[in-house]
Amino acid sequence: MRLPATSYRALRRRARRGFTIIELLAVVIIVAVLASIAVKKFGESKRNGYISAMKADLRNLATTAESQFASDNSYAGLTVPITTSGVTMEISASANEWSATATHASVAGMVCSIGSVEPGPNGRPMPSCD
Repeated sequence: MRLPATSYRALRRRARRGFTIIELLAVVIIVAVLASIAVKKFGESKRNGYISAMKADLRNLATTAESQFASDNSYAGLTVPITTSGVTMEISASANEWSATATHASVAGMVCSIGSVEPGPNGRPMPSCD
C-alpha cells in the first residue's frame, strides 16, 4: 500500500527531530576553537601575574632600602624581605648602592632587576624584566 505524498512528508518531518552529525560536528569544532583561545589567554594572564608579583616584591625592597638609607645613611646590611610565594630574590648591597634580582619558579628564564644606581623617571628605582 502506498502512502499519500502529504502523509509521507509529515512522517519524515516527525522522524527528523534531532540534529545531523554534520551540525553536531560543526558545533564541537567551534567550541574547541573557543576553548583553545581561552586557555591561551589564561596562560598569558597567569604569566603576567607572576611577573607583576616579582615587580611588586622588588618595589617593596626598594622602599625598605631607601628607608634604611634614610635612617642609617647606608645600604649595607640590607636583607631580603618576605616575598610572594614562588619568588626568589637576591640582593647585593654596599654602603652607597644596592641592586637586586627576582625570579619566579613558574616563569622560567624571566629575571626582574632593580637597583639604586638607575632610578626611574620619578627618581625612584623601577624594576625591569628581561
